[in-house]
Amino acid sequence: MAFKALCLAHAPDADPEKHRNIIDTGKYKLFTVVVKSQDEAIKVSKNIHAKEKIDAIMLCPGFTHKDVSEIFQALDGKVSVSVSRGDGPSSKISQPVIQREFYNK
Repeated sequence: MAFKALCLAHAPDADPEKHRNIIDTGKYKLFTVVVKSQDEAIKVSKNIHAKEKIDAIMLCPGFTHKDVSEIFQALDGKVSVSVSRGDGPSSKISQPVIQREFYNK
C-alpha cells in the first residue's frame, strides 16, 4: 500500500477541479491541487481523504497556523498536516514575485 499525500497551494486564479495532478510511483502517491481559499482547501482535503485515505497534507507557505489547525480539525486529527516554510533569504527571493503576481494586478 502506498503512502498517500496531498500538496495544497494557493493562487488567486485557481480552479481546484482543473488545477490538480497525481504522481504515483507505486509506493508514493502524491496529489497536488491549487486552491483560491481556505474553504476550498478544506473541501478538497475532505474529498480526497474520503476517496483516497491520504496520510499527510503539505501546505504552501501561504497557509497560516489557523488554516493548518482548521484543516487538521476538519479531518478529525486523522491526517498529518504540515506547512512548507523557507528560511529568511529564501522568503526574500520569492516574496517579490508573489506580491507581483498575486496582489498587484
